[in-house]
Amino acid sequence: MTARPYPRRLAPRTLRGRLALIALATSALWIALLTTVFNLALDTRLHAQADDVLRTRAEAVAATIDTRPDGRLTVREPAEDQALDTGVWIYEGGRAIELPPNVPSALQRQADTLAGHGTRFAETDSPTATRLYALPVAGPADRGQAGTVVTSVSLDPYLSTADTALAGSIALSLVLLGGVYLLTRLVVRRALRPVGDMSTQAAEWSKAGVAKRFGKDGRPAELVSLAANLDELLDRLATVLRHEQQQAADLSHELRTPLARITAETEWLTRRPRTPAEQRASHEAIASAAATMGRICETLLSEARTRTGQTPGSCNVPALAHELALRGTDGPPQTPMIEVHGGPATAGVSAALAERILSPLLDNARRYATHTVVIECATVAGTIRITVADDGPGVPEDFRNSLFEPGRRATPDDGHDGAGLGLALARRLARAADGDITLDTGHAGARFTVTLPAG
Repeated sequence: MTARPYPRRLAPRTLRGRLALIALATSALWIALLTTVFNLALDTRLHAQADDVLRTRAEAVAATIDTRPDGRLTVREPAEDQALDTGVWIYEGGRAIELPPNVPSALQRQADTLAGHGTRFAETDSPTATRLYALPVAGPADRGQAGTVVTSVSLDPYLSTADTALAGSIALSLVLLGGVYLLTRLVVRRALRPVGDMSTQAAEWSKAGVAKRFGKDGRPAELVSLAANLDELLDRLATVLRHEQQQAADLSHELRTPLARITAETEWLTRRPRTPAEQRASHEAIASAAATMGRICETLLSEARTRTGQTPGSCNVPALAHELALRGTDGPPQTPMIEVHGGPATAGVSAALAERILSPLLDNARRYATHTVVIECATVAGTIRITVADDGPGVPEDFRNSLFEPGRRATPDDGHDGAGLGLALARRLARAADGDITLDTGHAGARFTVTLPAG
């Protein structure tokens, strides 16, 4: 047979219910332990009381017995002879000389077995639970034990007391468990109320989009860390949201110009017939604008793809720099010479990511350099440092603060069809890989330093 799984609906689904169940189980364990200890102690005490009664009665009866020199026993009649009528046997040797009236045969046989065998206790369940005690009666010095006094007491009152105490302790335990469960649920509910309030606040803030935070003031010590972590999470979410909004704004802003150009060229073509040369020029303009839009979209979306799908890897930085330098050999004659210096250096990022970081820097260096572009690679304190420097005019001082802002260009009218997103994207990618890009202002020309983790 296939075992049936435990039904999940029977398990508490709320934290309050689970904590109350845990407290209930713990309390049940302790109460059961205490109840067991109490009833065992009570049973021991009741048996001790029964034994005290048996000893007292046996000693009282033994005080009425005289031992003659020949070893015979003489029983003096006490003032109240009811003691001899209530479960008392007097044996001379192994012969009973006094015994209670109407004694059951099973009880009589049990009393007979105790005669002449020293001090002993015994119990019998026939016809009722009875405990017996044998007290030896000393004879002359050379005769040893002359007789035995056996007393008995019914255990029914003691057992009834023990049963009543057991039932009472079980009832009390159930009442205590119910109280513990209800009290635990109440305490846990009050303890978790601040968490519920924080959850309600977070739900309201998410609907209204309010930039509020939980803070640490006025909260229990246990929730201070939770509030701090939630605030940190909200800050990161707000940063991501601002980044996405900025990316959407950059995309719409940069696409506006080529889209307007495409619209204008299309309208110009449809107004009246054009010559083949005019049509060809218009088609080339539309194709160029469409290509510009494609580059802008690819540049902006590549960051999102890198952030969501980046996989760890490594690359040989000098080899990649040489490869990027050779890609510029097919350019115009005035393309500057690119030099790569430095020893072996392995970065802890993939080659594709390193290429996306270095390409905008190298493109800018080619565009503004006068004669030479220098790429230097070095390993410094567990990181890879890549320097891209050119001997051009450098970055204008009034543009340095906005150099890495998306959509900003130092000379918008220089004829270059770039969108002003290359450096901004390169820095974002470098920082996403635990690196950075900085501008060194203490050198002639433009000098950028890229820091990446070592592989």
